[in-house]
Amino acid sequence: MRETEVKVDSGYQGAQHDHAKTSLPIKKKKGQALTSEAKKVNQKRASERALNEHVIGRLKRFKIVSCRYRNRRRRFTLRFNLIAGIHNFELGD
Repeated sequence: MRETEVKVDSGYQGAQHDHAKTSLPIKKKKGQALTSEAKKVNQKRASERALNEHVIGRLKRFKIVSCRYRNRRRRFTLRFNLIAGIHNFELGD
């Protein structure tokens, strides 16, 4: 788990203290603008995170992630995997 790279947005400031391989966006310094290289790095990181955010949004449409799960806990993993399978099947078309 510690060797896994974590890509987060600026809302997770301080996560790098808990996890060594945390990738945060580059923040500008007070009174200075970001360099064009830093902007490119931030854009690349944001585009990588956007893919994950889209998948999470699609899973929320099934209400298994966004609402309280009121069924048997033993079946949560099965149902979540089925919904993820439906999502992956739709991507294949």
